[in-house]
This record gives sequence, structure tokens and C-alpha cells, in this order.
Amino acid sequence: MKVLITGAEGQLGREMQRCAPVGVNCAALGRTQLDITDGTAVQATVSKEQPSLIYNCAAYTAVDGAESKPDLALAINAEAVGHLAKAAASVDARVIHVSTDFVFDGSASTPYRVDHDTRPLGVYGHSKLAGEMRLQEILPMRSAIVRTAWLYSALGANFVKTMLRLMAERTELGVVADQVGAPTWAGGLAEALWALAEHPEAHGIFHWTDAGSCSWHEFALAIQEQGFKQGLLSDRIPVEGISTEDYPTPAARPAYSVLDCSRLEGLLGMQRQNWQTHLHSMMSELA
Repeated sequence: MKVLITGAEGQLGREMQRCAPVGVNCAALGRTQLDITDGTAVQATVSKEQPSLIYNCAAYTAVDGAESKPDLALAINAEAVGHLAKAAASVDARVIHVSTDFVFDGSASTPYRVDHDTRPLGVYGHSKLAGEMRLQEILPMRSAIVRTAWLYSALGANFVKTMLRLMAERTELGVVADQVGAPTWAGGLAEALWALAEHPEAHGIFHWTDAGSCSWHEFALAIQEQGFKQGLLSDRIPVEGISTEDYPTPAARPAYSVLDCSRLEGLLGMQRQNWQTHLHSMMSELA
């Protein structure tokens, strides 16, 4: 099977390459090799590579930056998805596209189902939702959208590595305690995405995160504990839980964004690992 992976230099794209199944021929392209906002370049690349499956792991993920750069966020997260969908249609390829929990407003109190009403709070969420819609309009029966959340990996910049750095530099730290979600190891998501390739009939929207949920504050405490035990931190520092109001940001964030992953779990027959289990694995890799 010939597979094209966009966003190959990002944390998910790199994990996708690392756990690619034997026998899969991967053309993994980062933004230096392929500008997905260039429709002509996308068509030329897809025509050359002739993939049977395209994984779109590329995205503009600077949530706060999107508020001041809405055109850029829309170009990468929405218009480029349309380019990929059209190019895929021209070679009869399938597209698996990665989206986000930020398409929801966070007003729920139970995990969001795939068919729950979307109501993004900021530019980033709006741009990702627009990308979902374009893909479904152009390639409805040959595309799958997988929403995920709170992604991290040993291979990229993310909350876990930021916390480890700040905990090593500071004597105390405040972390938001009133936003709840599901931390997700990119390696685990990559395994699920590859498993989805084995189901060419699957189309529509799916959710996948690690199992369980926590606040950013609880996540930070777990990072500190694991970091200390594995020798990544020399000492523990006080980590205070603060409110969203205490830490204002340009973009509003959902207060609750846990995703119901039962549809994809049932399809794949895979049991999700708890987020703490995957955090331990990732930090063992760092250590």
C-alpha cells in the first residue's frame, strides 16, 4: 500500500512514520517538501506519488496565534484540506484527516459524541471545523475524520515538555485547574490511525484519545511525579491550581472537551490505554 503523510515533521507525523506497518510504502512530506496551501503543488505531488491513502497530519495548531492570524489558520486547516480532498479524488485515494476537540464549546458535562453539535469558541476551532466540512463535501464516502485532544510526544513541542522545562527552571508554578480533557500520546493515536487504514469502508467522523480525563493541573502534577521518579527532574516544586480567569489567553478554550471514542473503539476492536499509562511510556522514552 502506498501512503502519503502530510505534516511529517510534526509530532504526530513523526510517530506515524515510526510505527508504520511492515510493507507500507510511505511518502512522508513536511511543509518544506510540500506546501499544502498550494493547490497546484498538492495535485502535482499526489499525481506523482499515486497513493491509495493520504493521512493529513498537517495543521496550524497555535490556538492563540490563530486569533491574530485567522487567514493563515483557515488556509492551512480548511482550504488546504480541500486541496488534498480534490487531489485524492483524482487518483481514487482515501483521506484520513486529524481534527480536534476544539470544535466543541466545552459546555457539556459528559463525553462529546461524534454527532454532538459543534460550536467552536475561537478561530482555531472554526478553521478545523471548516476543514472537516470541506473534506466531507468533496470526498464524503472516501474520507474519515479523527478528532483528538491534548496531544503530546517525546518528538515535538507540547505541554509535557513545557512543564518539565518550567519545573526545572522555577520554584513554583500555577496551572489551570478548571479545564478538563484527555491527554493523548501521539504514538497511541498513530497506532489507531494505522489500524483505521485496515477498514477502507469506514467513513465519517470518529474520536480517539487516551482513556480517562483530568484537568491541566492534574496533568501537570502527574508530569512532575513521573519526571521526578524517572530522573528528569531533580526536585518537586509547588504546583498550584488556578482558574482560567487567572490565566487569560487571546483564545477562549473549552472548559470540558472529553471525547466519546466508542465508535472507533468498536470499529477497531482496540482498547484505549489510560492517559497515565501512556504518559509513563513517553517519559520513559525521554529519560
